[in-house]
This record gives sequence, structure tokens and C-alpha cells, in this order.
Amino acid sequence: MNKLTQHRIALSAFFFLSGINFASWTSRIPTLKELYNLNDAELGTILIAMPLSSFAGLPISSWLVSRFETRIPMLFALLSMCLALFSIGYVDSIVFFVLSICVFSFSMRIVNIAMNTQSINLQKLYKKKVVGSFHGLWSLGGLSGVTVSTLMIKLDMSLSAHMLIIAVCSVLVTLWVFRFLLKNDISTAGNKLILGKPDTFILFLGLLVFFAAVCEGGMFDWSGLYFKEVVKADVFTYGYLIFMGCMALSRFFSDVFVEKIGLKKTYVICAVLIAIGMLTAIVFPYFWTAMLGFCLVGFGTSAVIPMTFMLAGQSKKYSPGMAISIIATYGITGMFVGPPLIGYLSHSFGLQRAFLVFVIAGLMLIPISRSFFKRQDVEL
Repeated sequence: MNKLTQHRIALSAFFFLSGINFASWTSRIPTLKELYNLNDAELGTILIAMPLSSFAGLPISSWLVSRFETRIPMLFALLSMCLALFSIGYVDSIVFFVLSICVFSFSMRIVNIAMNTQSINLQKLYKKKVVGSFHGLWSLGGLSGVTVSTLMIKLDMSLSAHMLIIAVCSVLVTLWVFRFLLKNDISTAGNKLILGKPDTFILFLGLLVFFAAVCEGGMFDWSGLYFKEVVKADVFTYGYLIFMGCMALSRFFSDVFVEKIGLKKTYVICAVLIAIGMLTAIVFPYFWTAMLGFCLVGFGTSAVIPMTFMLAGQSKKYSPGMAISIIATYGITGMFVGPPLIGYLSHSFGLQRAFLVFVIAGLMLIPISRSFFKRQDVEL
């Protein structure tokens, strides 16, 4: 096996582990809501802790990827993420629960920036597009996490045992594959954040990630509760499971899809799928129609962030690591706005009506992407 293939497999493992850890926590949100006796508004307030923690990681993640090889922050941040996941399952007070998800979110921020920066660096060594496949592995990890959660719920396994199993297995795999990651990938230029008038290239890409993150973050945090409280499904993880499954499947084919029809059309198709899928689940809140709707949303959200991060690598002003870090901040803002907003709207108008936010966010991808390609000269 050549070294390039080893690098790709090792990085794929990190994407997978990040996905399975994230989904293991988010798929058990309904369990934690019941455990701490929270209403939708209270849960929405607690969920703000995650994007706030990610915001705090912006200067640190940017500094780390410009100062060290990307594999170094990836290792330590993923180990920290596993420790926080373990803590989520074992703490018994709301204060320590919030502290745990803050550490989890902070660590995940660093992992994501480092992983995506290394994926852009690896992309430069390949003649074909490969970035989408890495995000496919993240989604596959998420799908695996939801599948394990569903099994744990069916077996009536405790939350603490569930989190312990995922954390320990993740640590072991992380320590094993670390040695095969890409080395010596420190960027020598474009590593400083330049204050002043916003760069339009970064601004438009950031807005695309923002609205995609509103949809993704909302589905991660609220799909289980939608199936539990609106659809009245016995196993509330089914909606999350179909969403993650369709997202994962689509991401493995997204590189080929983009090659054939182009980035411009792909953004429009993604937006339409998100809107139609969410409207289906809202207007027909029954098991199979909601499953179909969440399936379409999974297909729709799948390609947006991989495509946008790939475009970020073409920035003439910033290094890939810095460009991704800045654009990811827009995504964190979307996470900051989306899930808590759903919680507050749900508390006032009901969860079903609150999900209309995702329809609007999905459709916003069309005018923003069209404006971006009109103004920017990029390699399609």
C-alpha cells in the first residue's frame, strides 16, 4: 500500500470517529432531555453552549493549524472529545452536563478544522476530487453512531455504558491510525486573519455554510424529538437514522455527481431537496412520509459543506487552514442560531411549525450560490 493511500485511509478514520462521537451524543438528546426534565426552551438554551464553545475555539484552531502539522491538533482534540463524551454519560448534574458538552464542542471544533485542512492538502496530491468521500465517512460514522444508539435503546442499555463503549473504542482506533496521517503540511503563507472589509469570496462561502449548518444542526439536535413528539414513533432515533443514512450515501457519490453536473447546479438541487423534504415531513407528519422527508433532507444537505470547503481551498487571500477556519465560523453561527431558535419557536408555536425554519434556510442556498458564481472566478 502506497503512502498516499495510507494517508487517505487514516484521515478517513478520523472523519469516521468524529462522526460517530458526534452522533452518539446528539442521538441521545431526547434521553438527556427527559433525564434533566427540560422543556424545549430550556433545552434550546443549553444547546447554545455548544456553538459558544466552538466560537471560543476559533482563534485557537486557526493558530494550531498554522503553527503545527494538522495531525497534532487532530490527535489531542479527538482524545479530548472522547473524554468529554464519556463525561456526558456519567455526570449527574446540569452544571457538569453543560461543562461536558462545552468541552466536547470545543474539541470538535479543533478536530474539524484540522481534518478539513488536511483533506484539502491531500486533495492537491490527487488528480480526482476526494473531499466529498471524507465527509461521506463522517456521515457514515454518524450513521453508525445512530445505529448503535438505536440498538442501545432497544436493549435498554444505560446512557453511561453507551458513552463509555464509544469513547474507549474511539481512543484505541485514534492511537492506532495516528502514525499514518499526512505529515509536514504546515502552510507557510496566508495564516494571519486580516481585519477590515470582508473578503467577498469568503463571505459568500461562509453564508452557504451558515444556512447548511442551520439545516444540519437542527436535524442533528431536533430530528429525534420530532419523531418522538410529533410523529409519535416508538423508537425516536429512526428519523435521525434515515437522515444520516441518506446523507452518508449521497456524500460517497457527491464527488462524481459534482464532476458530472457542476457545482452551480448541485447547489440548486441541494436547496430544492431540503425544501421539499422538510415540507413533506411538516405537512404529512406520519411515520413513512416523515421518513421520506428526512431522507430527502439528508440527500439535500450532503454535498453543501464538502463543496464549499473544497472551494475554500481556492482562496487567494488565505491558506486552506485559515480559509476553512473562517468559513467554519459561519457554520458555527448557523449552529448557534438554528437549534436554539427551533427550541424557542417550538415552545411558542409547536415543533411542527418551527421546522419551517429549515425550509427557508434550504432555499437561501439558491440566491447565495448564484451570486457567488457570478462574482467569483473559481475552478469548477
